[in-house]
Amino acid sequence: MDNSPAPPPERKRGSGVKMVYDLLRDDILDLVMPPGSPIDEVQLAERFAISRTPIREALARLAMEGLIDTLPNRSTMVSQIDFVNLHTFFDAITLMYRVTTRLAAQNWRAGDLEVIRGHQAEYCAAFEANDALAMIGTNRDFHASIAEAGRNPYYLALFLRLLDEGRRILRLYYQSFDDQPPASVITEHEDIIAAIAARDVARADALAKAHADQIVGQIQRLMARDQRQDIAL
Repeated sequence: MDNSPAPPPERKRGSGVKMVYDLLRDDILDLVMPPGSPIDEVQLAERFAISRTPIREALARLAMEGLIDTLPNRSTMVSQIDFVNLHTFFDAITLMYRVTTRLAAQNWRAGDLEVIRGHQAEYCAAFEANDALAMIGTNRDFHASIAEAGRNPYYLALFLRLLDEGRRILRLYYQSFDDQPPASVITEHEDIIAAIAARDVARADALAKAHADQIVGQIQRLMARDQRQDIAL
């Protein structure tokens, strides 16, 4: 009778890439790996107990999303957040909040509202769990579904890029509330849905701008916070 241990189950092709991608992405978005952190393929291969090939594939995906940079000397690091030009990002994403929400109010079709409300329900669940990463992900899906209802693929593509590039900035937003943002965030989403459902374009625009302004204002206050210590000498 053969009592030798059974071989470990064979990992499906591509599953290692997804595992590494998901875990590194969460670490980067949650600022566990802060901007500028070096990335060592050998250490990652040891950490995940896999070869360097899926590591490289996962890093390539993260690079496409702007989350890591490869330097001229071929070393890799977590990409920096461009705080100097953050105002240009705020201008762009505020405009896209407004444009996509206006278009959704004009152009939504049967089934669109159910998708939007479904993402809102997922956001509410993440909110109740104080799960910042889930809030970031479901918030992205919520606003993406609104943009899809607007039926302009060019605006959708640009908005998705901005939402993805702004995920670490949004992480700072939730950190400023100790991952317990005010319930008004839920209300803002609900009001936007109601305006879209009513096809009230002007109100949808105003609510989207106010929603963006609230997020931008909180981040600006966080960045301007005086955290110096008053030390007696």
